[in-house]
Amino acid sequence: MSTTPSSDATPVPPRPTSAGPGRALVAVYGVLALAASARSGVQILTDWAAAPLAYALSGLSAVVYVLATVALARGAGRWRAIAWLAVGTEMIGVLAVGSLSVLRPELFPDATVWSDFGLGYGLVPLVLPVLGLLWLRRTRPQAPPVPSAAG
Repeated sequence: MSTTPSSDATPVPPRPTSAGPGRALVAVYGVLALAASARSGVQILTDWAAAPLAYALSGLSAVVYVLATVALARGAGRWRAIAWLAVGTEMIGVLAVGSLSVLRPELFPDATVWSDFGLGYGLVPLVLPVLGLLWLRRTRPQAPPVPSAAG
C-alpha cells in the first residue's frame, strides 16, 4: 500500500454561479436589469434636464445590473471576477446613492433604482447584492485536499 501523496493538487473547481439557487439569483438580476434599463432609458431620453444626476445614476445602475446578470449566468473564469466587480459596485452604489438620497433629497428630484435604498423596488436593490456576494463566496473555488501525512 503506497502512502505517496496524490499528484493531483489542483483546486476543486468552483460550482457554477447559475446552478441551483443561483438560477433564481440570475433571474432576479435579469428582471432588475430590464427594469433599470427601461426606467433609465425613458428618464434620459425624455427629461434629462430635470434630474441629470439621478438619471445618470439610473443609467449606471442599469449597466451594473446587466453586467451582473451576464456575469452570474456565465459564472466561470473572467466572468466570475466580473461578477464580483459588478455585485460589489452594486452594493457600494445602493449604499452611497441610498444615503445621499436620504441626506440630500434635493439632488434627487426624481427617484432612481438605488435612491432611498431601493424602496421603490421593495428594497430588493438593497438585499440583492448581499445575496449575490454571499452566493459568489459560497460557489468560490475550494483549496485542494491536503494529503495525509500518516503512513
